[in-house]
Amino acid sequence: MLKKVLIVDDSQAESRLMQSLLQSAGYSAVPLSDPMRIEQVVASERPNLILLDVVMPGRNGFQACRELKNSKEFGKIPIILVSSKNGESDRFWGLQQGADAYVVKPFTGEQLVGEVKKVIG
Repeated sequence: MLKKVLIVDDSQAESRLMQSLLQSAGYSAVPLSDPMRIEQVVASERPNLILLDVVMPGRNGFQACRELKNSKEFGKIPIILVSSKNGESDRFWGLQQGADAYVVKPFTGEQLVGEVKKVIG
């Protein structure tokens, strides 16, 4: 059975790119553009991993990561933050929120898939 990755990104272009890269690498990818619906979609899809954009309207990826990691129901699901915010402080803050890894945009397919493989195999 394919490992399932939930892609949360308000940019459809970024989401499609990640979906294509993951599917080419043998993963099942589920896109989601609304960060307010993460818990609802996680509950129904049961992903093995969440790729989470940081800069999104309404709820940023740092907030969503912290809330998911503090949840009894979803806290064990690995999260990789994917962001154009590339400062050391951004990476540090992301990992402080509970992220398992941090990938900076723009990324190569090898970088993204490599991090996914490190986190979930």
